[in-house]
Amino acid sequence: MRYLILSDLHANWEALEAVLNDASGRYDEVLCCGDLVGYGADPNAVVEWVCVNCRVVVRGNHDKAATGAEDLEWFNPIARTAAIWTQQQLAPGNADYVRGLPEGPVDTNGFQLVHGSPLDEDEYLVGCEDAAESFPYLSSKLVFFGHTHLQGGFLWNHSRVESIRGTAPRSHRQLLEIDPKCAYLINPGSVGQPRDGDPRAAYILYDSDAAMLAYRRVRYDLDQAQRKILNAGLPPTLAERLAVGR
Repeated sequence: MRYLILSDLHANWEALEAVLNDASGRYDEVLCCGDLVGYGADPNAVVEWVCVNCRVVVRGNHDKAATGAEDLEWFNPIARTAAIWTQQQLAPGNADYVRGLPEGPVDTNGFQLVHGSPLDEDEYLVGCEDAAESFPYLSSKLVFFGHTHLQGGFLWNHSRVESIRGTAPRSHRQLLEIDPKCAYLINPGSVGQPRDGDPRAAYILYDSDAAMLAYRRVRYDLDQAQRKILNAGLPPTLAERLAVGR
């Protein structure tokens, strides 16, 4: 089976559209590690697409915030403003869909999806030390996660944890063969708001039969996404940061 694996779309329709065009014909099913909304200006368009096209989706912290299931006091002022704006913009049916998303981990065809970590959906897995705490408790050797907006991940060969790098800045693809003897925590990166210094939309294509995945990056209509954010009255910082991938 060939999977398109997305995470952290953050209501950025232009980025999602570019990913779909880039991945066209390369996948059979779509899965998502959460954070459909927050920050961007197209929450309804993104949620409606995900609802129709994604077979498995887990909830992210911004999904909870946009539907009243997360305490906004834990958010910084900019994120809080975006969450409140999103609450006001989401159509009732879309809000119901987001509110009903399950907490990870969710099992699917021999691997799992989570948002933050397998132990805590709101935990950030940034370094090897973070990942090392999760590996001994995995119920699957392959787990896809998001939340950090950093494409890459971690490998455990049962003696040490190693970091995995995503796509290089001057490339559009990085291949990774899955070794059945090892365990993996894999982050596809953020579709809608990368934070690894590369402003291109990030995603993964995973071929379970070939035990191979491809980290991928694609440029999108950044100017349009920025204009929508500004026209919506959202904090200008949310538009500015898209250009630098931070």
